[in-house]
Amino acid sequence: MRKLIIKMSISIDGFVAGINGETDWMFKNGDDQSRAWVLHICETAGIHIMGRKTFEVMASYWPTATNSFAAAMNRIPKALFTNNSYDPKTEAFSAGKVFFKQAQQGKDVVNEENMEAISSWANARVFDGDLIAGIKALKAEDGSPILAHGGADFMRSLIETELIDEYHLITHPIALGTGLPIFDGLSRFLDLKLVNVQVFPGGVVAHSYCPV
Repeated sequence: MRKLIIKMSISIDGFVAGINGETDWMFKNGDDQSRAWVLHICETAGIHIMGRKTFEVMASYWPTATNSFAAAMNRIPKALFTNNSYDPKTEAFSAGKVFFKQAQQGKDVVNEENMEAISSWANARVFDGDLIAGIKALKAEDGSPILAHGGADFMRSLIETELIDEYHLITHPIALGTGLPIFDGLSRFLDLKLVNVQVFPGGVVAHSYCPV
């Protein structure tokens, strides 16, 4: 049985994105050490899960990305959760979305490595039924941890399932004032135990928690 882990960047006033979904603030204070810490979490996952919107954003970016996270994001299997029937092969990649977007940026996108990466995203597992049942099915499998990416809405839904085993919250030294939270509207108290703290040179602090 494997763990479900969430990893989220969060402002000091508790928002994971600006009110319109802005995330540029997440990249202002990163440094080599904090990026290596996040990369380790990504690389050691057995499967990446996300909601449909996040999936489509990532599927249009990672197959032709060249940064240090690309290999882990493309190599490791993916699963997406949606309320409706969904086929990644036709929805996320219709009309060659990935190739078109990258070609516009002048990138050479037609090569074997990129095709393998696109195949990995196009063959993502789809869970379009009950969220709790889907998460329990994944957790019942053998393998390395399930790493959730989000999407404030998806993260809130996961938190409500009470199936998360580890919370990795990367706190950035910025207050947004308003934005998208993930802990608002909880139906009950969420008691967590702090198990690790990492302070990085750029001012980012990673807090790791487990449910009590």
